[in-house]
Amino acid sequence: MPEKMPVLESSEINSFSEKSYDQIAYDIAIKFLHDVVDREALKEIVKDAYNFDIPLEKVFDKKYIMRLDRGPTASFKDFAARMMGRLMQYFLKKENRNLLILTATSGDTGSAIANAFYGLENIRVVILYPETEVTERQRKQMTTLHKNIQIISLDGKFDDCQALVKKAFNDKDLEYLNLSSANSINIGRLLPQSIYYVYAYSRLCDISRNEKIIFSVPSGNFGDLMGGLIALKMGLPVKKFVVATNENDEVPEYFRTGKYKTIVPSLNCISSAMNVGHPSNMARIVALYGGVMNEHGEVVKSPDMEAMNQNMFTISIRDDETLATIRKVYEKHQVLLEPHGAVGWKGLMEYFNSSHEEAKTDQVAVSLETAHPAKFPEEIQKILGIDPELPQSLKGLDDKEEQMLSMGNDYQLFKEYLKKNYL
Repeated sequence: MPEKMPVLESSEINSFSEKSYDQIAYDIAIKFLHDVVDREALKEIVKDAYNFDIPLEKVFDKKYIMRLDRGPTASFKDFAARMMGRLMQYFLKKENRNLLILTATSGDTGSAIANAFYGLENIRVVILYPETEVTERQRKQMTTLHKNIQIISLDGKFDDCQALVKKAFNDKDLEYLNLSSANSINIGRLLPQSIYYVYAYSRLCDISRNEKIIFSVPSGNFGDLMGGLIALKMGLPVKKFVVATNENDEVPEYFRTGKYKTIVPSLNCISSAMNVGHPSNMARIVALYGGVMNEHGEVVKSPDMEAMNQNMFTISIRDDETLATIRKVYEKHQVLLEPHGAVGWKGLMEYFNSSHEEAKTDQVAVSLETAHPAKFPEEIQKILGIDPELPQSLKGLDDKEEQMLSMGNDYQLFKEYLKKNYL
């Protein structure tokens, strides 16, 4: 966590309406990195990282979908991975060091990280994924790159993958490997994710009229939400975060009852990237509100639950509701969602149903679409009878050779693999 949160002044937020995405990214990032990164280098990093569109698609009234799926792997993870990868490369070159990245993925993180670090000479990457819980296209985006990217298919859940990664970080026998993470347990993943919340506000709201915005965030490991909360703490005028999970409802239940209980094993839902029974970033969120949560999900010191509920509305969305939302939004508004974005949109609609005052036509609300629908062709075909058009980033995947390693859910096996293959 940052030692202190820098502040976005109203005049600065107002100026963002005239700036491009990479310029806004620079202005926010420099507040955190001003004493460690050369300013001109940072300008080049963000300009190179954000060379794609960020559409804000109107659905009705002032209700929008922010499409975070136009990057090189068609996922919102590109926003964090590309900036973090370039920053890591900057520091490693400066210090003449090598790094081994260990990352667990439930879908899009793996492909975004693999793409962002692919071909870098001083960084090697090992990515673990649950073998039955990613789509074919998500898998192929990782397994067809090769070079410095190694993919491991684990016989387990995402939480198992994440547990192996965390255990390796704490293993003194592996310290010589210079390990680092590219999951949202790495703060370098979260800071870039605060930027698109500020960008959306700058395009849709007027701070001089004291406008506040509502964001709906489909949430699994809660890194995306944490980025939004960082923006809020910096001073972005957010009225409410709608925190929408799938049937892995440990966080909505915590908000409802005040008791946090992990889900082991996590439930396998169609919004696969959100199949997380104990989000890493929940400890950060608790800390942000004055509490302490340990590694096992035990709340050692209670956070300010009243403030958390004031900032966030949490809800769990069932698979059947997700499917029905994809159909309804497409038929009624001609807007195509994928399962994760559908969880976010359904959560937003449920929030409006619970608070009719917030549903007024002039209230700006943005639901995050975190992956391209073409990553889930089977589901879209089943629900709507259409094949989503492939973005350029997904074309040609089927013709590429896959390489991966299969492994049982055993830390000793994983440790021996690392010791044998990474000296």
